[in-house]
Amino acid sequence: MSNPNKFSFINPKKVPFFYGYVILFIGSIGVLASTPGQTIGISVFTDPVKDALGLTRNQFSNAYMIGTFLSALLVAKAGVWFDTYGARYVAFFATLLLGISVLICSVSVEISTYIKALFNFDSWFIPFLLITVLFFFVRFSGQGVLTMASRNMIMIWFKKNRGKINAISSITVSLGFSSAPIFINKLIDDNGWQMSWQIIAICLFIFSLCVLQLYRNKPENFNMLPDGETKKHDVIKVESIEIDFTLKEAKNTRAFWMFGLALAFSSFFSTGFTFHVVSIFASHDYSKTQAIAIFIPISIIAISVSTLCNILSDYVQHKVYLYLMLLSGVLASLGLIFLSNSIGVYLLIIGLGVYSGLFAVVNAVTWPRFYGRKYLGSITGKIMSFLVVASAIAPSLFSYSFTGLGSYTYISYITLAFLLFLIIGSFKVKNPQ
Repeated sequence: MSNPNKFSFINPKKVPFFYGYVILFIGSIGVLASTPGQTIGISVFTDPVKDALGLTRNQFSNAYMIGTFLSALLVAKAGVWFDTYGARYVAFFATLLLGISVLICSVSVEISTYIKALFNFDSWFIPFLLITVLFFFVRFSGQGVLTMASRNMIMIWFKKNRGKINAISSITVSLGFSSAPIFINKLIDDNGWQMSWQIIAICLFIFSLCVLQLYRNKPENFNMLPDGETKKHDVIKVESIEIDFTLKEAKNTRAFWMFGLALAFSSFFSTGFTFHVVSIFASHDYSKTQAIAIFIPISIIAISVSTLCNILSDYVQHKVYLYLMLLSGVLASLGLIFLSNSIGVYLLIIGLGVYSGLFAVVNAVTWPRFYGRKYLGSITGKIMSFLVVASAIAPSLFSYSFTGLGSYTYISYITLAFLLFLIIGSFKVKNPQ
């Protein structure tokens, strides 16, 4: 871009310290700002919103699935936009769109009632179609674009210290995401679900201005280098031997698919579990408070794992992380099967905690390390489409497992078979670099 400082008063070159630390802070906040578009931010709204719209659990889950699936068709394109226009403008418009979408969600009942009266057509299909469209915009802008742009921007500003920097970011994000259900539940209890969404929308509009002022695409735009390095001979030498893979070239490697599908599994299981967490625990005679409280120990484990593994990621082969992820997925699946016993709760907490912690490492650090920075947007955009598709089908499959077969545990037999496939397929994974 001809003027990377357009619409901003801040020039990274004139900041008295390395601007990458500002990027670390605001980029981490950006990932947290995507919470209204994440399952963990929507799940607390599930019961009051579906009841207000007059939808069944299956209908609401299907609306979520269709809206999320449609967003996956565009999120890969958003990765190309990231490579073309940079994190700043992509994140700005994503935040703005997320705020507008959440604001419309808050008046979805009124809109649905108006449309029914206008066409004299009193059917569940009207609110179903409306919430499907809203889920598309919320999921695309929040879970998809804003998350990808913010995380990629941090990784672009750092190279040698990516693991350590991502450790700091992961702690912030994990704490935020884990406390989000409790905070949002309190917000809904005090203000109602409609006003809660309106408060969140206002916060997003304010943050969009922060994005425009503080987000920056890459250090090279300001004649700077990652990590605040100066242009020494040894730095240039390191830069010259890194291979930048295109998306097509990356897709020809086994690592792309195994890591991508392992991340997709996390998106599938955590989305389905989080979306129906209250119902899942209620089916085993646990209270809503007990169900929501499970996120605290999960987050403690996730933060501990991500901190340690981020620091070690600069020295450890990521294939080790891949196998640890798959093993923790097995534990989580078994936990869902045995949830009626206390051992099941512990397996779920450990499995989801470890998987979430490793997810934060692998999804941020692996892609620039394996495939370079030049086409990072298109590569991570494609991976994000895997995650979005997985998160799209999860709520409905979990829901039908419960309503059709009588228990959520049956979904674990599918996940265990998929994990076995990934374990076998990962034997020959290696770093393409």
